[in-house]
Amino acid sequence: METSDSRHISVLSSADVQTIYDLARDLPQLPTWASGLAAGNLRLIDENRVELDSPMGQVLTTFTPRNDLGILDHIVVLPDGQEVLNPFRVVPHFLGSELIFTVRQGGDSEENFAADCQAVQADLERLVALAEGQG
Repeated sequence: METSDSRHISVLSSADVQTIYDLARDLPQLPTWASGLAAGNLRLIDENRVELDSPMGQVLTTFTPRNDLGILDHIVVLPDGQEVLNPFRVVPHFLGSELIFTVRQGGDSEENFAADCQAVQADLERLVALAEGQG
């Protein structure tokens, strides 16, 4: 039986799903909360794709088209051409909403994987703080 080198990072919010989804899906707003992805200049290509400076260098990110299911999956094309799928969901929760982001280890060391997970946790917490501040 195969095991997965994935970790699901989950954060709860009192904001409703639509508020979180709309803020997360507002691509020009990525630098305000997604520091693990957006570290600087951003060029919107269309409603689903954005080219931006990241801690990894310049990347192209393509999001799943807008939907009513809270799916925010996105593919990041790294500077070396490698494509990384990032599953990301916002689902209803009795407190408001739950954000769930899957981090995959790939070929990274355990230390890098742990750092990636901590960075995603911090990004999701920033997104929640922004969304809750809007309500």
